[in-house]
Amino acid sequence: MNRKRVACLMREHGIQGVTRRRRRSLTRPDKKARPAPDLIGRDFHAGAPGTKLVGDITALPTAEGWLYLACWLDLATREVVGYSMADHHRAGLVVDALRMAAGRGRLRPGCISHSDRGSKYTSSQFRRSIDELGLRQSCGRTGSCFDNAAAESFWALLKEEIGTRVWPDRATARAQVFDFTETFYNRRRLRKHKVFGYLTPAETRQRHQHDLAAAA
Repeated sequence: MNRKRVACLMREHGIQGVTRRRRRSLTRPDKKARPAPDLIGRDFHAGAPGTKLVGDITALPTAEGWLYLACWLDLATREVVGYSMADHHRAGLVVDALRMAAGRGRLRPGCISHSDRGSKYTSSQFRRSIDELGLRQSCGRTGSCFDNAAAESFWALLKEEIGTRVWPDRATARAQVFDFTETFYNRRRLRKHKVFGYLTPAETRQRHQHDLAAAA
C-alpha cells in the first residue's frame, strides 16, 4: 500500500499523524563564563557504565505553564540515570538531576559529564557540584546540536512516545515523564548493543556488572 492510499484512509477516518513541535532552545550561553573543554568529541560510546554521561534540558507545555526536564544519560547503556523536573530551568535543575545519578551509585570517579554551553552548565553552582562529586566536565560548541547528539536523540524519542500535546497541568506531565522513563525506556525498550545484542538499558547495565564481577 503506497503512502497516498494511507493518507486517503487517514483522512476518511479522521486520523492525524503525530508531529513534533519545533524545539524551543533553552541554551543561553554565559559570555563571561569560560566553558569546559570538549572531552567527548562526538564519540558517544563508553566501555563501561558510569564513565560518560550526556545531559540536556527540554521544555514540556502544560496549561499551567512550561515544565522543564533535565536528564543525564549513561553512554555505555543509554540508561537515564538522573533526571529532574521543575517550573524553572535554573542551574539547580541540572544539579538535582546530576546528584540523582550520583546518589544511585552509578558514577565512577572522574566520570565525564558532557553538555552544551548553556549558562546552567557553566554556572558556579554546577561546577561546584562537579568538583564535589569528583566528576569531569565537558562542553560542546555553542549552537552545535551534533556535539550533544545522544541527548538530542533521547528528547526526540521521548516526545514521539508521549506525544506533543499540552498537558492539563504539570503534575500530569510529571507522571507521564516518570512512567516513560522508569517503566518503559529504562526497563522495556530494546536497543541494539554491539556486544550484548538486543537489551534494555537496565539489562545492558546488569550485563556489564555481571561481566565485571566475573572478571574479578
